[in-house]
Amino acid sequence: MCCSAAAVLLLLVVLSARTQAALLPHHISSLIPILQSLEADGTPDIPSLVRSLGGCGTPVCHTLLGDPPPTPTPIPEPWALLAHLLHPNATAAERGALLAPDGSTVALAPLFAGVEVGLKRAAGRSGPIDQPYASLDALYAVTITEALGTSFLVARVNGTAALGPDGCWDDVDNPQNFTLLGPPSLVPHAVANGAMDGVLLGTRLAEDPIPLSVLFRRYYGVDNGIARGWPHSSRRRRDFGALTAVGKLEEEVAAMLRVLRGLPHTHELLEEFGEEEEADIARRAAREFMEVYVECPAIIPRCMWGARPYRGTPRPLSPPLGSIYIHHTFVPSAPCRSFTACARDMRSMQRFHQDTRGWDDIGYSFVVGSDGYLYQGRGWRWVGAHTRGHNTKGYGVGYVGNFSASLPDPEAIALVRDGLIPCAVRAGWLHQNYTLHGHRQMVNTSCPGDALFQEIQTWHGFK
Repeated sequence: MCCSAAAVLLLLVVLSARTQAALLPHHISSLIPILQSLEADGTPDIPSLVRSLGGCGTPVCHTLLGDPPPTPTPIPEPWALLAHLLHPNATAAERGALLAPDGSTVALAPLFAGVEVGLKRAAGRSGPIDQPYASLDALYAVTITEALGTSFLVARVNGTAALGPDGCWDDVDNPQNFTLLGPPSLVPHAVANGAMDGVLLGTRLAEDPIPLSVLFRRYYGVDNGIARGWPHSSRRRRDFGALTAVGKLEEEVAAMLRVLRGLPHTHELLEEFGEEEEADIARRAAREFMEVYVECPAIIPRCMWGARPYRGTPRPLSPPLGSIYIHHTFVPSAPCRSFTACARDMRSMQRFHQDTRGWDDIGYSFVVGSDGYLYQGRGWRWVGAHTRGHNTKGYGVGYVGNFSASLPDPEAIALVRDGLIPCAVRAGWLHQNYTLHGHRQMVNTSCPGDALFQEIQTWHGFK
């Protein structure tokens, strides 16, 4: 820990709850001192306190987790700060979300619900045995399957999206307001991240309970861990996939749908569906969730890395395209290994491309960090400036670094080879019979470096 409990308490006392709440960044690093203060005060069950302040309050959560403790009057200062993080703006479409050091956004309600299940299991309390709830795995029920099943039911009835979208913070250094990038579903990216973290951390706590401030600090890489490698949170997709097979998730969604059929607020959604349609909904929900949030890599949107506006009018592409062109940036020459470093490199490259080369925007379609994430350049829809004479024919993907003599990290290679490209084919952005090229094959350049060029010759689609 970076601070003693006494220092944290002093910090919280110096400013009134009202004043500090107004200034408190909506960041995981703001949560850690609050957890430390609650732990120092001997608060016995912090996750159930989160529910009493407005965390997971659905009928399923209430039944599986029990009654939360009453909220005292007046509310203690750390509780008020925690309540502010849970409800910064009652009118916001996405509530109770925090920015993590890896650049992802995490919803607190499913995160703490999963943590609560893990702690109850560690204490030998397995949850209710009454039907129909006995068929549910509580860890998945309170984190993802209730939201996932309900979202796919609503989408089936209304023809709306069941997953997503992502969103952006107004200021990554002092995040206060989070705005979704499209119409909300019941499972936007922040809820998916919080749910996966809730499952992973709940599983961890069930085996070995430790203070939440320590657990969160280690998992999210707050004030430590970044220099030694990726924080665990940037591997949530891989780790969740290793823990949860698609068949397991399908079984849990199917069990949840049977429960939802008997609840007053969701019964009407299922009235028109028979058993076969219900099974199809569970199958689709599990498959699409795993495809979007486990098999496909996360892409940091432009507004998160601080992109300048596009100059002029972007030209649309006509997907599906036929090619992928692999680049290295050369400058910056060192791989970026954190969200902060990668975002800085993205801004630097955009300035160079716009101000020095006179291009309308950063040239690449996507950029690959060595922090576990891809970064959106011009994206799937707009013509880039990455491969002269071929910009309308394919997407340009650039690795941050100079890979003339060495390779990117294996995880960074897999992000594109095993993640981005197959997902682009499945989503219809790229032809199934696509071709993959190194930049040097199309123009007179050493890009993408000898080492990386030799590597991509082993990839599917290389010509």
